[in-house]
Amino acid sequence: MRSQGQVRFIKVSSRVQIWAAALVAVLLATWLVSLAAMTVNSYLANRDRLALLEREAKVTTAETRVSAYKDDIKGVSEELKKRQDAIEKMVGSLPQDIMAGETVSDSSSEAAKTIDKVSRALPEAATLARIEARQLAFVEGLTRLADRRARDAEAQIRQLGLDPGYLLASIDDKSAMGGPFIAFSSSTDAALDQRFQRLAVSLARMQALQRGLTSMPQVLPASLEFISSGFGYRADPFNGGAAFHAGLDFKGPVGAPIYAAARGKVSFVGQRQGYGNCVEIDHGNGMITRYAHMSAFRTTPGKDVLAGEVIGAIGNTGRSTGPHLHFEVRINDQPVNPRPFLEARSNVRKETSAAKPASGK
Repeated sequence: MRSQGQVRFIKVSSRVQIWAAALVAVLLATWLVSLAAMTVNSYLANRDRLALLEREAKVTTAETRVSAYKDDIKGVSEELKKRQDAIEKMVGSLPQDIMAGETVSDSSSEAAKTIDKVSRALPEAATLARIEARQLAFVEGLTRLADRRARDAEAQIRQLGLDPGYLLASIDDKSAMGGPFIAFSSSTDAALDQRFQRLAVSLARMQALQRGLTSMPQVLPASLEFISSGFGYRADPFNGGAAFHAGLDFKGPVGAPIYAAARGKVSFVGQRQGYGNCVEIDHGNGMITRYAHMSAFRTTPGKDVLAGEVIGAIGNTGRSTGPHLHFEVRINDQPVNPRPFLEARSNVRKETSAAKPASGK
């Protein structure tokens, strides 16, 4: 160290250096242990969730049910009644064609064994045993149906090049829920309701995936006369330099209608740099669609819109060389190619035509 023309030296002994190195090593080891613990906890939590989704409900043995009937036949009757009420509520909230092609039957040979043993050991409970067998077979059949529909929805989502996992995030979203606690079942035997819990998970998964599909772009946002610029890299129309185009450009006359590509909530109406007059629609699960260069707005922030609803008019505002609609699809604020969404729906033209006024092209 140089100070006022004097040079001084500071010596650090080997012992001090060893202690300093040891301290750094301890801190590093502590950080690594903490990181490993967080990784293990995350893995365990994810494993438990997957196990709940994939695990088939265990079938209650005939011997267990005989014992339950003998101990409290009145309690079993009440439990079955509550189950039936729950089933009716579930079915009432599902689409009308949910049971199309499905039949109710015994789910396994164990159900037949249960009926036989209960009938011989406790004849007065035979009717209850048959009711329970029918209920459980119905629940398992409905679970298989929900799983099948969920797989179909997943396949459609993957065809669009997307991960179905981001749509399933809505299952765990509890940011806007509430109400009094009403237990699904009063039974203390968890095995009795395991298949019902499995059904609830399957239905939630199916509904989340199908809800996500309906919120994806499915209607052409403008008349498909000419796409003047596609998604990806291109020569900039102003300076000719290499540039990335984050959407599709639909060429059209000033004032031609612009349609919402899917149902959602209008999250922005106004001007953005380069886009000019712009509307954005939030479709949930991190997906938005953006409509730019408008000459007029036909919607307001916060409004719920349907697929095919008019939200504006084609214009030439912002950084634009001529009247057209610039259309973007963004997921978690990252642009993705809109073309697969629009091409994946066989009814795009039909829905678009139905949404247009009679004078539209």
